[in-house]
Formats: sequence, structure tokens, C-alpha cells
Amino acid sequence: MDTFNNGCARQVTCRVRENLLNFATFARQFEYIMKYRMDKVSYALGLSIGNNFRNAGIHEVNTEDFIRGFESVMEGKDSELSYEDAKKVVNEYFAQLQEERFENNRAAGAEYQLINGHRDDVTTLESGVQYQVLKSGDGAKPAATDTVKCHYEGSLINGTVFDSSIQRGEPATFPVNGVIKGWQEVLQLMSVGDKWRVVIPYQHAYGEQGAGQLIEPYSTLIFDIELLGIE
Repeated sequence: MDTFNNGCARQVTCRVRENLLNFATFARQFEYIMKYRMDKVSYALGLSIGNNFRNAGIHEVNTEDFIRGFESVMEGKDSELSYEDAKKVVNEYFAQLQEERFENNRAAGAEYQLINGHRDDVTTLESGVQYQVLKSGDGAKPAATDTVKCHYEGSLINGTVFDSSIQRGEPATFPVNGVIKGWQEVLQLMSVGDKWRVVIPYQHAYGEQGAGQLIEPYSTLIFDIELLGIE
């Protein structure tokens, strides 16, 4: 009986030892997996933050200061700036970035018009609006109080199309005096049947406010306009 009991005890002890060893192995594997996983997660978070920065127009940061601020939050340390001061610094920085981008819009538009104005087939009006005749018609010219039917496509100077009745497959109808100033000016110069490529400086387009997500403030715009009729 004692021999049987001793044998059972040894078996239990072996199984406990085996289980402990298995648990220790599992723990080491789990620790490795979690470390590996957090390495991946941490790297992915870094990619995400970096992409957000670039999309916001931030192309460089002081990495040492960035990490110091990050660790202050993650480790509960005292920060070198109050949250109110930090918010003010960030807001001022983004305002500066925005102003620089808008200034770039203004400068790029002026340069585009300067180059475009040297083309022999481009006419520059006193307002700064430019047009190039793509097709000539012989119909009537609309007045400011008329309603016209047009096909058009509008784009930025980088080629991005922001609106197009051509792509929609349906002409647009609107009063001449109900559109932006640049359009009002050229429509009254066009004859029914004309198709012009028109470059409109920001002052006669959407000005300092811009429009929608694609047309930023101070944007020079390009329109292909075909005057189909007067309603």
C-alpha cells in the first residue's frame, strides 16, 4: 500500500513539475508574442501619426522634443507646457502653415497666368481673366439678365477637376448674373456655339474664402465653357 501511495505521489509530483514547466514555457512564449505584437502595434501607430502629420502639412518635427512630450503623457510626468499653452502653440503653428499654403496658391496662380498670357492664342482682359477660343460659334451674345445653357468643366491649375457638367452628361442652366464674376464677364463676350478655355484669377473666382473641399482660398481656376444657348 505504501509503495502504491509513493508511486502515486511521484506521478503527481511529475505532472505538477511538467505543468509548471509547460506554464513557464507558455509564459515566455506569451511574453515574446506580446512584445512582438506591441513592437508591430507601436510601429503601426508611428506610421499612422506620421501620415497624419504629412497630410496636415507637417513635414518635419524635432524628434527628441516630440518623444519627450509623448513620454510626459504616457508616463504621467510633469509637462513643460500647460495644455492651454500647448494648444496655443499648435494653433499658431497651423495658422502659419495655412497662410503659407494660401500664399503658395496665390503665387502659383499668378505664375500660371503669366506663362499662359504669353501664348499667342490667349487674350488677357483688363480684369486679369484670360480666354482661349477652342471653337467659334455665330449665335447671339447673352446679356447679364439672360439665362444660359452651358457645358463646362472646371479644374485647378494642377489639373484636378472639381466640377464637370460634361462628366455628368447634362448641360447646366443658370442666370448669367448668378455665377462668379469671371464667368459673368466671359459669358457676355461669348456667342452661342463658342467654346472657350477660361483662366480666372482668385479675385474673380472664389476669392479668399475658397469653395468646398477642393477649391482652396486664393485659387486660380480653369474652365472649359461651351455656350449652348440662351433660354
